[in-house]
Amino acid sequence: MGFLRTILILSACLATSLAGQAADSLAASRRVVAAAALSAKEYAQGVTPQGGRIVLPEEVAEAKLFIQQARFDLPGLPAAVRPAADSALRAIASLLDRLAAPDSVERVADALVARISAAVGGPLEPPPSRPPSLARGAGVYRQQCAACHGESGRGDGPKAKSLKGPPPASLADPAVMGGTSLLEIYRKIAIGVPGTAMPEFAEDLSEEDRWAVAAYVATLEYGGSATAATFAAVRRQIDSALATRSDKVAFDAYLTFEQVETEVRAKNAGLASELEGAFAWLRTRVARADAAEREAIRQRLLAGLERAERVVADRPSGMSLFVSSFFLLVREGFEAILIVAALMTFLTKAGVPERRRDVARGAWIAVLASLLTWALVELLFQITPGQRGAIEGSTMLLAAAVLFYVSYWLLSKIEAAKWTAFVRGKMESALSSGSGLALSAVAFLAVYREGFETILFYKALFTSGGAGGGGTVSVVAGVAAGAVGLVVVYVAINQLGMRVAMKPFFAVTGVMLYYMAFVFAGKGIAELQEGGIVPLTVVEGVPRIPVLGIYPTLESLALQGLLLLLAIAALLWTIRPASRRPSAVSGQPEGRVSG
Repeated sequence: MGFLRTILILSACLATSLAGQAADSLAASRRVVAAAALSAKEYAQGVTPQGGRIVLPEEVAEAKLFIQQARFDLPGLPAAVRPAADSALRAIASLLDRLAAPDSVERVADALVARISAAVGGPLEPPPSRPPSLARGAGVYRQQCAACHGESGRGDGPKAKSLKGPPPASLADPAVMGGTSLLEIYRKIAIGVPGTAMPEFAEDLSEEDRWAVAAYVATLEYGGSATAATFAAVRRQIDSALATRSDKVAFDAYLTFEQVETEVRAKNAGLASELEGAFAWLRTRVARADAAEREAIRQRLLAGLERAERVVADRPSGMSLFVSSFFLLVREGFEAILIVAALMTFLTKAGVPERRRDVARGAWIAVLASLLTWALVELLFQITPGQRGAIEGSTMLLAAAVLFYVSYWLLSKIEAAKWTAFVRGKMESALSSGSGLALSAVAFLAVYREGFETILFYKALFTSGGAGGGGTVSVVAGVAAGAVGLVVVYVAINQLGMRVAMKPFFAVTGVMLYYMAFVFAGKGIAELQEGGIVPLTVVEGVPRIPVLGIYPTLESLALQGLLLLLAIAALLWTIRPASRRPSAVSGQPEGRVSG
């Protein structure tokens, strides 16, 4: 019995020892595979496609350091694969020294990865069975990475300046991260980067946490948006599939698109089906299609992906909608108040203050007519669902044109002078006729004009906010805050005698209105493109900035470029010498409004 007990104890110890050796062997294999693959990737970025000339010395140096790092782990590999691995690493080192073509380095590295994987009995870096948690990744990033790379990944963390060696990489820089796959990020997190302060985290972080933080890092280039990162990955894979004529890479592109396909289908089933058909063509024809066919499907896919990204990601922030809504009501409401006050003042100076009730009646009727117009506009959108996109796009473009016109304070002032003179002439004519109805009609015309502009602007703003309840709440909250602000301004002017500097007021609000015109121009074209009324031509390399209404399409950028040129011309107009400006401007008071 004692002998049997001894045998069992020795067997258990041997099993534990063998299990530990197996674990060590697996860890070493993973490090060698990651280092070899990363070396080939860095080298390809550091030399010309044909080899022979270095374009980024730091990338080539990093590739060599990865190979040196891999050689330290050779003793830990399974015995059967050590000689082949040693030979492959030496071959890669020799190719790097000779500045060989990158594809030859990649072939040797891929063969080494395949051989080690076979030796350990399967893939060394299996992808996660479920999508990594970005929330978990963000938490791990803040704990482990932010001190060096910074909260937003720009390499400006509190420890960045005190580190030895190269500064931390900017993970938000497209030039640094462009084309980097999730697996490559995962590998660098696992084994570190030799020659830098980047340590290895394979022992400190679980496999799940490494994938999570890798997924989060991949979004930093896109402001933390996983959706934007996914669409960018799909576009890269499409280009790679077309360049290599690989149906496998084409299928990988579709699998990546599947991460957002459900959301796209929920909001636009037709678009999702259209993209699905385009991906099917890519998979089945990419190997045999000629250059013209490949370019045609590429443009079709890029245009469809641009539309899809708008569908799932183009959501303006609640704060931007609130601020826009607030400024709209304050600006338009204040102008309406000024018009009514001017009419009342005119009647008082004319010696007929009792006729002000006619002006008040016309103004209130104009308010009710504006509300009725709003209801009719909403009814129009409800009864024409098939043309809704076209109507919304046209509304936004019309709003952009009007907003641009009134945003420029000098032109607005000239226009206001003409409008005031017109209204005063109508008032004098109505007063001489003795008709209360005529006076009410003048007030109605003056106020309803402001009301119609407000309806147009808010309809465009609601459309810009999307159909979600959050956008509507933000716009309505801005209306409420603007109404309170108008009441405060009215009381301050009429009861407290506060003086309002007109020029600064219209200058500040004018800038805000120009911003909204710029946004509405881009979004209006986007709506018309969605309806197939305006073509969609993707301009590569242009960022998507929905908060500014900027989309990478030739049509929207052309219109916004025109607005920018007009704004520059307007600015040059304002700085012309006073003697060369129209007399209509110089004749207007620059001063203030008071009670």
